[in-house]
Amino acid sequence: MFDYGKMKSRLHRWLGRAELATKVPLFDCSSCGQCIVRPLGYTCPMKCPKQMRNGPCGGAVAGRCEVFPDEKCVWDKAWHRDSRLGWTEKLEEIQPPIDWRLWGTSSWVNLVTGVVGTNGHVNDDKVEMPKPAGLGR
Repeated sequence: MFDYGKMKSRLHRWLGRAELATKVPLFDCSSCGQCIVRPLGYTCPMKCPKQMRNGPCGGAVAGRCEVFPDEKCVWDKAWHRDSRLGWTEKLEEIQPPIDWRLWGTSSWVNLVTGVVGTNGHVNDDKVEMPKPAGLGR
């Protein structure tokens, strides 16, 4: 996977730290590298135990998570927040699956460098494939 050690720029490191300092307390950010909290009423979908990025799994009952019944369903939270904001149509947008190559990276850095668009979708031509250890010496 990608690690912050590969980022050379101080600006990149600073942005990554600032993002975590902001988004973890506010949205319980998972550092997926391709943030879509805005269209989801500022709710991180990666906190869903099944990591559903396109709506609830169907196992939620009365707004409670199927996996952890003592917790609210992430998508129930997103629906209620979006309806209060008047953004429910944003929940109908299909999100691409998570690109695991970006896990643990800063979505702010990825946005600034063009790796992801403003919608959180990955620009494949900008993502470097990890190189297996021992190759390319």
